[in-house]
Amino acid sequence: MSRRLPEPDPDTVLITESADLAALCERLGGEDFVTVDTEFMRERTYWPELCVIQLAGTHDVAVVDALAPGLDLAPLGVLLANTAVTKVFHAARQDIEIFLLKYGAVPTPMFDTQVAAMVAGFGDQVSYDALARALAGAQIDKAHRFSDWSARPLSASQIAYAAADVTHLRRIYTALRDKLARDGRDSWVAEEMAALHEPATYRQDPETAWERLKPRTQNRRFLGVLQAITAWREIEAQRINIPRQRLVKDETLLEIAATVPADANALSRARGISEGFARGKSGVTLLAAIQAGANLPDAALPEAARERTGPAPSPALIALLKVLLAAKSEEHDVAPKLLANSEELDKLATGEGDVPALHGWRRTVFGEAALNLKAGRLALGVEGKRIKLIAAE
Repeated sequence: MSRRLPEPDPDTVLITESADLAALCERLGGEDFVTVDTEFMRERTYWPELCVIQLAGTHDVAVVDALAPGLDLAPLGVLLANTAVTKVFHAARQDIEIFLLKYGAVPTPMFDTQVAAMVAGFGDQVSYDALARALAGAQIDKAHRFSDWSARPLSASQIAYAAADVTHLRRIYTALRDKLARDGRDSWVAEEMAALHEPATYRQDPETAWERLKPRTQNRRFLGVLQAITAWREIEAQRINIPRQRLVKDETLLEIAATVPADANALSRARGISEGFARGKSGVTLLAAIQAGANLPDAALPEAARERTGPAPSPALIALLKVLLAAKSEEHDVAPKLLANSEELDKLATGEGDVPALHGWRRTVFGEAALNLKAGRLALGVEGKRIKLIAAE
């Protein structure tokens, strides 16, 4: 049964029945684009628990109760895979991760308005609220931002809040799409969207999970143990479906890698590890992972992060590159961090490694000028209130 709701759009419906969802997805399959959002819970689980899906087309606005008993979500998978319909999200990564887990594929094609807004000059990681105000003339009610979306029944105000996430998104998308087309930046956005279409973007490889802890050591044996126990944590957290930090905190993993406990008594002395945990099933498998990491042959140990060799980048050159970055960002009306971040500026200054700023549209907008500045072929001046780029003779 579908129940009509008065807010925020007269066409909004709450969908709890499979037949209604199938009919909706069939209609939306004839649209040029559909706006999509989700509400989920993840505070107590490793895997996100999908609670609500919001969908909107030209006329349809629907809030789908993903927890409704017996609801078949298969038609939604068909819609998300329909290559004739662009799926529009805002800050899409978590939504896409959910759909990848559920359907085994990334929605395609897709458009992320947060990414597009950065290319269109709305700043770094601009919020949905800000875009709704700027492009749709709408004020977002934030009252249900931290709702328990797993509780039933959903209130009328929750449903209205959820629907607003896709109704205003229609106008945001069309405004951004038109602006990007006018500015000739469709190809820029396409480059940025490429990573979002890659399933690997959303999958954590247990064997590389240790890298997120960014250990400050050159001790490869330490890193071997850390790699093994961090991979264990990822797999064990998935198995029992709890957040990885709730299973074992990062700082505890670092302590264990340093002390290499050999039995349950020693393991229980690590911060955050109880005696019951150390002697239980998880503790037994953790001890096995510790031993496996400790026994790795030297050739199999992970490589430590390379320490910078040679002189540090000139602070003056870094400052000049930052001024150039700001000037190019202003000139092209694009978010500075989309062109280059601080680490990339350091690498540009020293000539160390490759950076995104030297490829694609970024090279055209900023990278080529940065190389010319370094080589003395470009100077910076001031004209009125703006930075002026001067070709050196």
